[in-house]
Amino acid sequence: MRKAQRTKRQTVIGLAKRKGVLRARDIASLGIPRTYLRRLVDEGMMERVGRGTYRLRNYPTTEHASLVEVARQVPNGVICLLSALLFHDVGTQLPERIWIAIDRKAWKPRIESIPTRFVRFSGKALTEGVERHRIEGVTLKVFSVARTVADCFKYRNKIGLDVAIEALEDCRRRRTCATDDLWRFAEICRVQRVMRPYLEAIG
Repeated sequence: MRKAQRTKRQTVIGLAKRKGVLRARDIASLGIPRTYLRRLVDEGMMERVGRGTYRLRNYPTTEHASLVEVARQVPNGVICLLSALLFHDVGTQLPERIWIAIDRKAWKPRIESIPTRFVRFSGKALTEGVERHRIEGVTLKVFSVARTVADCFKYRNKIGLDVAIEALEDCRRRRTCATDDLWRFAEICRVQRVMRPYLEAIG
């Protein structure tokens, strides 16, 4: 292997170690042909995890690997509803799809590798209550517990009122969010009247 080829190969591997998930355009921006990714896949050094995305085959992953991959492909999206409940360990839901919020006018990406459900928000409904977590080299945006509970009541017709009530009771029992925050997000999500009897019932 010529020195120039070896240097480019090492650059790709080093970048993959730092970033976790590597996009073809990441190396293209460095002037390295995308063929290097295919070669590394053929050699068993890397694996394709999504459309145009790769990672080292033995790269350590977490329980949130699917969320990270979706966040990588939808950087402006926010993990929401059932997926946010699972991330925060609230309730008992095990969603078959990744739920992610995007702007009402945003283009909806096509994600082939992971089942995904998009929900369109706008204004404060998309920007308020967003937490940022650095996982596997990617910034994962997730709605907070209180915000997610309010969203569950807002989308009760899609996910079930029983799911929203369970999430509210669980987070209040475990004190994972403050009552004031629940009321604030109930107002932002315009579900004060719906949530009021349940909030008053559990104190």
